[in-house]
Order: sequence, then structure tokens, then C-alpha cells
Amino acid sequence: MKGIILAGGSGTRLYPLTHVVSKQLLPIYDKPMIYYPLSVLMLAGIREILIISTPQDLPRFEQLLGDGELYGLRFSYKVQEQPNGLAEAFILGAEFIGDDSVCMVLGDNIFYGHGLTGMLKNSVKQVDETGGGVVFGYWVQDPERYGVVAFDDAWKVTSL
Repeated sequence: MKGIILAGGSGTRLYPLTHVVSKQLLPIYDKPMIYYPLSVLMLAGIREILIISTPQDLPRFEQLLGDGELYGLRFSYKVQEQPNGLAEAFILGAEFIGDDSVCMVLGDNIFYGHGLTGMLKNSVKQVDETGGGVVFGYWVQDPERYGVVAFDDAWKVTSL
């Protein structure tokens, strides 16, 4: 399985900081925000990762992360000219993905908690064995601000 980190967007709720720096490059405690979703992919055992960002910010991610060798990973990079949504990440990453399965994580999402590593590895195993997909989400009071996952009666995702 390969990974994609979508690290674009304008970060309007963090203006004026994000007027000059990508939200995913801002420090959260002791490291840039992008390290958190990167660690999620690493915990899942994913070692080949495509980072997608804006034309302005992508060089900064390349400067920060390099080719991934320092982390035991292999990074590729791709520009997303306009914020055209999550699905475009799969279009932009089609060549990178090839025939492999893929896990996409947003560059500003932080997942944590007891049992996370096991849950991630089980999800990768499930997708590799049976196909399909897994969506991780978190219940919030105002989902319209963050995104809504809708399910049918069989708990299959019908929209994001």
C-alpha cells in the first residue's frame, strides 16, 4: 500500500499566519503539523508517500522532508494547482499509485489514541485482502465545518 498526504488548502481560520506559510508547516507542539499524518502512515507500515500541495508550498515541503531517506521512507511530490477537492488527489496521484492500493490522509488531521497502530495495520490488511476502503472519522458537533461522511444501512459510505 502507498500513501498520499494532501497538504494544500488556504487555512483561512489561521490567517494571517497562513497567508505566508502552509498550515501543515506550522508547529504543533514540537514539530510541523505534517509530521502527524506522516506518522500515521508510518504506523500503518506505509513507506512510499506522495505529498500533494500548492505550487507555492510544495518546495517548502521538499526542503523540509527531502526524499524521505532520513525517515526510512520514499517521498514523491505533486502540485495541485487549485484546491479542487479530495478526489483530485487520486487523479493527480494516478501514476504514483499505479496498481497499488492507497491510503490518503489530510495534512492537517491528527489521529491519536490507544490502539491506533493496531487499528491502522488491521485496516491496511483488510483493504489488501478484500479491496474496498476504510474511512477514519471523528464525531463532532458541527460536521458541516469539517466534512460529513454519510453511510447507508449496511454502513457503506455513500458520500463524503
